[in-house]
Amino acid sequence: MEEKREESEEQKNKDQAQDHEQVVTPWQVAAKDSGKIDYDKLIDQFGCQRLDPSLIDRVHRLTSRPPHVFLRRGVFFAHRDFNDILDAYERGEKFYLYTGRGPSSESLHLGHLIPFMFTKYLQDAFKVPLVIQLTDDEKCMWKNLSVEECQRLARENAKDIIACGFDITRTFIFSDFDYVGGLWVYLVLLGKITLEKLAFHPYSQLIQYDSCVVVQAVPSFPSSFPHLFSGKENLRCLIPCAIDQDPYFRMTRDVAPRIGYNKPALIESSFFPALQGETGKMSASDPNSAIYVTDSAKDIKNKINRYAFSGGQDSTEKHRQYGANLEVDIPVKYLDFFLDDDKELEHIKKEYGAGHMLTGEVKQRLIQVLTELVERHRKARAAVTDEMVDAFMAVRPLPNMFN
Repeated sequence: MEEKREESEEQKNKDQAQDHEQVVTPWQVAAKDSGKIDYDKLIDQFGCQRLDPSLIDRVHRLTSRPPHVFLRRGVFFAHRDFNDILDAYERGEKFYLYTGRGPSSESLHLGHLIPFMFTKYLQDAFKVPLVIQLTDDEKCMWKNLSVEECQRLARENAKDIIACGFDITRTFIFSDFDYVGGLWVYLVLLGKITLEKLAFHPYSQLIQYDSCVVVQAVPSFPSSFPHLFSGKENLRCLIPCAIDQDPYFRMTRDVAPRIGYNKPALIESSFFPALQGETGKMSASDPNSAIYVTDSAKDIKNKINRYAFSGGQDSTEKHRQYGANLEVDIPVKYLDFFLDDDKELEHIKKEYGAGHMLTGEVKQRLIQVLTELVERHRKARAAVTDEMVDAFMAVRPLPNMFN
């Protein structure tokens, strides 16, 4: 009997029926009437599972490390087969991590850092290898950028990724143009020319989508890296990513058993909201919607004070009486991501929600937290040389990757 596909006709119809409510794809994130993304509906729509406390407790037990703040606070909130990864690990079987970045800009914002910060935690906690894909081919295809510019941006983004502190003895970073091979460059260029000529054709975008899906699917199969995993074709893969990447890997998981591989497992995060409000995720096209890793302390202070949407009342008197609406307050939501001290965060929420703490005080604490984070990253990034990038991106074995 043919194995039931995850991407069933019933699921497709369900997705289409909910399109008018919210759209979450690798290319577009939009909530109904510009409101908030409903993550509970998204879990139901995509068919993934909620990351429940028992799994988080299990991570703690298996790694002997406190759960990352992104686990404790529900930033990473959904998964596919994460329990199977933990089962295998408990049996003494290893796995590898796979995540990526589309290099379309010089500078990353804080939302871009979240999957890498969490992946760093997973690499350290489980002591497993990691592959990081830089999709310079996709950006060349979709953006008005040359191959050379996309390759340059890939190396610049690699420096920011390396600055997160990944272990070079367990980490392989690759760009699609470099690793897939020189012929792929010409195929992408040929594809761009062909698609420009076929721009009127209703299937032109579908052709682009399909090529991106395939190239970003194959790293979840260990045979894609013979210099790392030769003879380990049954090695499982865990992909930390934002929830908008789920449709890519739904299709990958559907195909995997039919070509003899394990389905890749996913652990998925919510979106880091824009400064102006929780209506989706930050946009690289609007510099005032985001805090960038290149922002100065003055920039951070200005952006938080001017643009961070407040749930406080419009007068001190009303605020003291009614308190802040924490559900819409962006400074509190950012502290949820980056203030590690649980007791301090709960104190701020309690006092601010009761009106005993003013918006300006909360913003000031957030400015301190983000300034310290960005400054740490800036210093680490400044120490990353071109030679270090070459070393991380060298096609080489990782002899101690499971130790």
